[in-house]
Amino acid sequence: MLIKCFGAAPQGINAVIVTIEVHAVPGYDFTLVGLPDNAVKESHERILAAILVNGFGKPRHSLTINMAPADIKKEGAAYDLPLAIGMLAAGEEVKTSLLEKFLIMGELSLDGTLQPIQGVLPIALAARAAGFQGIILPEQNAREAAVVDNIDVYGLDNLQSVVRFLNGDLSIEPTKVDTAAEFAQYAFSSDLDFSDVRGQENVRRAMEVAAAGGHNMLMVGPPGAGKSMMAKRLSSILPPLNLEEALETTKIYSVAGMMARRRENNGNTSALIVQRPFRSPHHTVTDVALVGGGSNPHPGEISLAHNGVLFLDELPEYKRSALEVMRQPLEDRKICVTRAKTSVEYPSSFMLVAAMNPCPCGHYGENNPAHPCTCTPAQIHRYMSKISGPLLDRIDIQCDIQAVPYSVLKDAQPGESSSTMRARVIAARTKQEERFLEYNATAAKAVHCNAQMTPKLVREFCQLDEAGDRMLSYAMDKMGLSARAYDRILKVARTIADLDNSESIQMVHISEAIGYRSLDREDWT
Repeated sequence: MLIKCFGAAPQGINAVIVTIEVHAVPGYDFTLVGLPDNAVKESHERILAAILVNGFGKPRHSLTINMAPADIKKEGAAYDLPLAIGMLAAGEEVKTSLLEKFLIMGELSLDGTLQPIQGVLPIALAARAAGFQGIILPEQNAREAAVVDNIDVYGLDNLQSVVRFLNGDLSIEPTKVDTAAEFAQYAFSSDLDFSDVRGQENVRRAMEVAAAGGHNMLMVGPPGAGKSMMAKRLSSILPPLNLEEALETTKIYSVAGMMARRRENNGNTSALIVQRPFRSPHHTVTDVALVGGGSNPHPGEISLAHNGVLFLDELPEYKRSALEVMRQPLEDRKICVTRAKTSVEYPSSFMLVAAMNPCPCGHYGENNPAHPCTCTPAQIHRYMSKISGPLLDRIDIQCDIQAVPYSVLKDAQPGESSSTMRARVIAARTKQEERFLEYNATAAKAVHCNAQMTPKLVREFCQLDEAGDRMLSYAMDKMGLSARAYDRILKVARTIADLDNSESIQMVHISEAIGYRSLDREDWT
């Protein structure tokens, strides 16, 4: 007797359908083939215990199970449920009429309880693409999979329920999620607001420009000036995710097994990530944790920040190797993790926002007699040189921050709210989407904001008048800027013009963009 049921193997942020073939002949042997890892090989003992505890008969056949395609490694305990169903079907405990219509995944406890698994959203998308009628999953994963339309999602809590459902003895309704309601409830909700910020008008303006164009940003200032506070509020002025971005971001968190943890931390039950991610790894983060990888590749922080913000506080304290490995993803908006037997690609289109002190003691350039800078020029130079020139070139906006005086903290009125700033950012992003619409119709990689413009698009949309060209030429010579910095200035100037509702880049826009290259000034240190 040959039985077939179906599961899926996550590959990066996608999934591949796995056919589980169970061949039963008289005897008592058990053989599992098809490139299973140790967790899958150990499943036989878990499955056998779950089968017996739930009152099913012990398999009385010699079983050979093949997991096809055999050239893809099968990892994790999520194959317990389809393997158990295949074994029970071979023993005629489960009817086979529905097996070809459903994709089945889930981890089994010894008592037959289903445990949640990772990568549910890509699995559901793969099942829909393959034409399955429905998908059977642990109950805890049902809402996550149900954001995929045109496929029935059944969340069950134990092996007994799955068997009764497949045999037609249990009738349940598929799980439904109203995606539009999810967006309406959570997309604009945030506990952080720029109205909490007192003073720092120049930094607020720089952050608005960064958000409007998707530009990377570096803030340099003394301790307590508000760098981290403002960085955490940047997500509150970014445009809301669209459905495509939300699905892609949710897939990353799904394969990383972080959806349940994110819901607990945020205090909501959203089945879809509808707010732009904000990731802030500690400066002790390893290269692999930052960019992704490992023996069984997983997304790193740069992928978890996809479509959102990656905040690196105390930038010079990060290992130089970890920072340098980000240079390629910052340009390509993706990271390819290659191992001896596999190669996985993760998206990593994020805004890099970093903060640092101006010197080791943190008080260089601060006019405060109570905290004089005690660092020598050599120490300052050594501290700043921890960040390479090529990485600084990839940061569009570099701005100084000064500590806010007590009088401002005490008497200043609440700053402009995030919702007001966000409206201007959305208007500027809308202009950019319309500008690149014709290009995106034929391009292999879409451009959604000014920071993502290719050199060809920069030449087309960042034309300068004579006065602006003269100013930029002088700045290039005086500050010794690179060709990459030249492109970055033009992109930032284009964003400033968009915020100003100007079709052309004026000298005032170029002037402001040059002012955001603080660390390129030869007199900075």
